[in-house]
Amino acid sequence: MDSTVMLGHGSGGTMMKRIIDDVFFAAYAGDELLRGDDAAVLPAPAPGERLAFSTDSFVVTPHFFPGGDIGRLAVCGTVNDVATSGATPRYLSVGFVLEEGFPIDDLRRICNSMAECAREAGVALVTGDTKVVNRGHGDGVFINTSGVGTLAPDVEMGGARCRPGDKVLVTGTLGDHGITIMSCRESLSFSADLESDAAPLNHLIANVLAAAPHTRCFRDPTRGGLASTLNELAAQSDTDITVEEDAVPVKPAVLGACEMLGYDPLQVANEGKMVCVVAPDEADAALAAMRANRYGADAAIIGEVAAAQPERGPKVFLRTAFGGTRILDMLVGEQLPRIC
Repeated sequence: MDSTVMLGHGSGGTMMKRIIDDVFFAAYAGDELLRGDDAAVLPAPAPGERLAFSTDSFVVTPHFFPGGDIGRLAVCGTVNDVATSGATPRYLSVGFVLEEGFPIDDLRRICNSMAECAREAGVALVTGDTKVVNRGHGDGVFINTSGVGTLAPDVEMGGARCRPGDKVLVTGTLGDHGITIMSCRESLSFSADLESDAAPLNHLIANVLAAAPHTRCFRDPTRGGLASTLNELAAQSDTDITVEEDAVPVKPAVLGACEMLGYDPLQVANEGKMVCVVAPDEADAALAAMRANRYGADAAIIGEVAAAQPERGPKVFLRTAFGGTRILDMLVGEQLPRIC
C-alpha cells in the first residue's frame, strides 16, 4: 500500500481502486457501498414519512485534536444537522478532497474515526467520492458529508415556532470545541486539559422529543456560538430572548481562556451541543431527558422567550451576574477561521 496520497489515487484507475478498497471500504463499507455503483439504492420511507436532507463541508485545522478529528466532525456535524429537524438520521454520503502527499496512515485513521462515529449514531455511509489535488493546493484533506433522515408525519419544528413564555435550554458546557482548536493551532497551554465536544446528538434529541413532544426547535450553536444561534431564533420567530448569565454552563478552563484571549464564550463555536426551545410546561421533562444522556449531563435551562417590542424588533438580552442587562449580539466577522 502506498504511504502517501498521489495524484494517481484520483485518476479513476487501479490506484484509485486500491485506495478505495484498502482505506475507505476497509473502514466503513456496508452492502450498499460494496456494490460499487454510482448511486446507492435505499429503501423508501414508510407511508406518511418525509425526508430530511442536509449537507456540510469540513476544513478544520489541525486535522486531529483532543476529543476528535476532522472525520468525527464530518459525521457528527451532518448527523446533528439532520436530527435538528426531528428526523432520524439514516444515511450519509462522504466526499474527500485529498492533497497529493497526505499520509495514507492519517487518512486511514480519519476513516476509522468516521466509521466509529457512524456506528454510534446508527447511520450508514452509503456512497462517496474522492478527488486528489496537486501538492500545495489542498491543505491535506477536506471532507463533505450529506445526510438523509426520515421524519414522522406529526413532527414539525423550526425557529419560527418559538413562542413567548417558552424556555431555552442548552445540552451542556459551551465553547469547548472552539477553545480546543485555538489552543492546538496556536500551541497555547492552559492549566486544565481541554477537548472538543464533537458528538452525535441524534439519540439525545430523540429522547427529548419523547419526553417533551411540544419542543419548538433544536439548533446547533456551531460558528458564532450561542449568541448567533439565539439571534437567529429571535429573528425567525419575531421574539425577544433573555438569557441568565449565571445559568449558562461554561467550564472554568474555557472561561479563563476566553478572558485571556479576549473572546466572549457565548460567541465561541461548539460541535457537540444543542440549543433547544420548549414549551414551558415541558421544560423540566426536556432537561431530565438531556441529563439522562451522557452528552447532556451538564444541560441547563438558561433563558426564556418573550414578545418583541414592535418599534425595535426582536432582540437577545443577557442578564448579567451583576444584575444588569445588555444586548447579546451576533458574532461580527471571523473569530477563528476553519473551526469545523
